[in-house]
Amino acid sequence: MDILILDSWLREYIETDATPKKVAEYLSLCGPSVNKIEPVGRGNKKDYVYHIEVTTNRVDSASVYGIAREAWAILPRFGRKVRFNQLKSNLKQNSVSEVNYLEAKIDHKLCPRFTAVLIKDVQVKPSSEKIKERLSLVGVRPINNVIDISNYLMYELGQPMHTFDYDKIKGSKMVLRASKKGEKLTTLDGKIHTLLGGDIIIEDGKGRLIDLAGIMGGENSQVDAKTKNVLLFVQTYNPLNIRRTSISLALRSEAAVLFEKGLDPELVSLGIKRGIELFEKLTNGKAEPEILDLYPKPYKPKRLKTDIEFITSRLGIEIEKKEISRLLEALGFKTSWSGKDIEIIVPSFRTNDISISEDIVEEVARIYGYHNFPSYLMQGSLPEPPKNTPFEFEIKVKRILKGMGATEIYNYSMVPKEFVEKNALRLKNPLGAESEYMRDSLRPSLIQSVKQNSGEKGPFHLFEMANVYLPRKGKLPDEKVTLAGIFSNYTYREAKGVIESLLEQLNINAEYKPEDSQHFLPSRRVKIATGNTPLGELGIVSTRGGSAFGGDEKRLIYYEFDVEKLRKSSKSVSSYQPIPKYPAQIEDITLTLPERTRVGNVVSSILTASKLVKSVELTDIFKDAYTFRVWYQHPRKTLTDKEVEEIRNKLLKEVKKKFGATQKI
Repeated sequence: MDILILDSWLREYIETDATPKKVAEYLSLCGPSVNKIEPVGRGNKKDYVYHIEVTTNRVDSASVYGIAREAWAILPRFGRKVRFNQLKSNLKQNSVSEVNYLEAKIDHKLCPRFTAVLIKDVQVKPSSEKIKERLSLVGVRPINNVIDISNYLMYELGQPMHTFDYDKIKGSKMVLRASKKGEKLTTLDGKIHTLLGGDIIIEDGKGRLIDLAGIMGGENSQVDAKTKNVLLFVQTYNPLNIRRTSISLALRSEAAVLFEKGLDPELVSLGIKRGIELFEKLTNGKAEPEILDLYPKPYKPKRLKTDIEFITSRLGIEIEKKEISRLLEALGFKTSWSGKDIEIIVPSFRTNDISISEDIVEEVARIYGYHNFPSYLMQGSLPEPPKNTPFEFEIKVKRILKGMGATEIYNYSMVPKEFVEKNALRLKNPLGAESEYMRDSLRPSLIQSVKQNSGEKGPFHLFEMANVYLPRKGKLPDEKVTLAGIFSNYTYREAKGVIESLLEQLNINAEYKPEDSQHFLPSRRVKIATGNTPLGELGIVSTRGGSAFGGDEKRLIYYEFDVEKLRKSSKSVSSYQPIPKYPAQIEDITLTLPERTRVGNVVSSILTASKLVKSVELTDIFKDAYTFRVWYQHPRKTLTDKEVEEIRNKLLKEVKKKFGATQKI
């Protein structure tokens, strides 16, 4: 999250002799990173803009006031004197739960704190040069004094606020609720949005939708040149609802970016009082004496406990207790020691990111300065890398497949409903229907990838190695690393040859057993196993609209393996046998096989016909004629032609009996 901060604006809250360059340097060493300083203006009006990167968990520092608070804690560590001008309000307005100028009905699950105040008789006009210049330099277009005040305070305090034309709120009533699916709202930019349901919206006394809360105001309640009475509106919202609505409607306003990170509800009171001050000063309006403040569950200070030994063990150096307290208190924490134990009260603006003792250690370390910690060169010999790790094995498999012409792809882990089985895991807050479920198989995504490349006429092979998420009752899902691939425009035998070659290079002696299964065409799938360990499957996959991919031989051929089982079954070194002393006799035998005969079974039958048949290989196919190359070999002598003939006759008799195969001369 990148923000722009004007140096002159920052110095309204901190008084220091540090130059802008030094301020940027010190902040970057101990706090938010300043990416660059940009000089602006000329002559006596020369100024600087800080380009600051704020991490998502530190939304409290995403403002002028927030950066000033950080600088107050950090600059003294570098010997710089700093005075922090803390914001306070002397307004006499009272906060009450009921007012006579507005009736409010609020769903506090969506809006933990709701405040509003009516400011009468405002004069809508251009803002002062100072405000216009500051807004322009941080990237905001000045509009008029009413709208500019709310933008100005958002950048100053990090608290978004909104202004309504009070006279356009029918019935002087607001109902803040969750939207219903299909409701429509026109925002300030003139765009009509159809809501998905669960969005935070506000309707007036006539049931009109007047605000897409936390994101953008409604067109029918906007401030214009004729506005006389303004309702200043400052709230905090449920960050999950804001995030979901902002993403689904593609409305990424500055307010939404802040609200979705969870703002400090205690900042609301300061924000609305600061707003009243500016409105009365810059618009000549007069605020009502009572502020509507609906805050059913006020902030309760968070307390953490740790001890000096815990802090020292994590830091690796000893820091005195007084110094630890000073470092933390500069950040707004309150500390109290009891012997070696310390109790810390977390300020409201840090409650979202300070939860455990380690968070406290991190705060002490960064303000103390990581650059002040001693550094040591690593000593001793480098350890040997572990062998056959899952990561190493995965790389090996990928390289083998790529070497055989395969292309690795990456698909999303979150998929639509039609890509998963009934018991798949559904996200509570999906960004859309296309990413609603965690996938339990890689197959649908791979089929979709092939369809997206349907214009490719030549053969291609896609594969993916990724997690699938299998539900477990009462537990987190089983995240199983899976290898899956799909062949397009390949024959089945070509595809099977690739898989056989992969397993051969992994030194896995695999068996292929025909077995029907869901998602595959009947009699077009084999189960792959080694011994009693199932490894995966291979077959012609059943696809919707499958005829678009050609006949059976050109259909999509899919395979899938459990990567961990592959790894455990793989051997780094294959078993070897001595080279035979006596040569083998090799001959080709052509057999005519009946239709639908499984060639793998024929090969197995030939191999088991005699112990002297050492190898069989299918070398050619023409119509129903299959040519097999057979190796005959005896370990202690050279076989004669007569002995080979006896073995041949035996195996021919065997395949004829089992399959009805006949030799073709």
